[in-house]
Amino acid sequence: MTKRIFILDGHPGARSLSRSLAEAYGEAAREAGHEVRMTHLHDLSFDGDRGRAGYAHAKPLEPVLEEEVLQHLEWCEHLVLATPLWWGGLPAKLKGLIDRSFLPGRVFDTDVPEGRMPKPLLTGRSARVLITSDTPGWFMRLAYRNAVLWQLRGQILGFVGFKPTRFSQFAGASDPAPGTVEGWLRTARKLGTRAI
Repeated sequence: MTKRIFILDGHPGARSLSRSLAEAYGEAAREAGHEVRMTHLHDLSFDGDRGRAGYAHAKPLEPVLEEEVLQHLEWCEHLVLATPLWWGGLPAKLKGLIDRSFLPGRVFDTDVPEGRMPKPLLTGRSARVLITSDTPGWFMRLAYRNAVLWQLRGQILGFVGFKPTRFSQFAGASDPAPGTVEGWLRTARKLGTRAI
């Protein structure tokens, strides 16, 4: 069964391992017959600062966030987010994209009875996160308790309806052993072929 896949390369640099993984996934998914849309964070120009707290006085949304993010999120059946892990979290520009574009009325609904959690509006979709890092997976689990995974799965993607959200971590990204990156790209291609 083919899927509509939105791939967000969440690395702010023009060239990166995250971008290479995203492109390998996308190429394999297209070859397998899936419909793919891809956005590179580096190519987007927007103000990542939400400004005042709350949504009542939100800044006007830049057209690029509407066209290259929100429309693709609403269109897709499967989201792939490729991102580096920096200082235990997401790059500032990627977090700014989420802060600015994950808006009530578009990705979640706040018109719910008092005391209830907002209703997710992007249900029926799955997600895969491709994380590059220098932190080994065992250290992420033991020392950091997988904080970024909890944030993405529960407080961001799951909050707006992406379930399940699965993770693939590529650790030792700054100085990989010979042949390691090629193996990681093969892994991304396998995931893309299966659209998982």
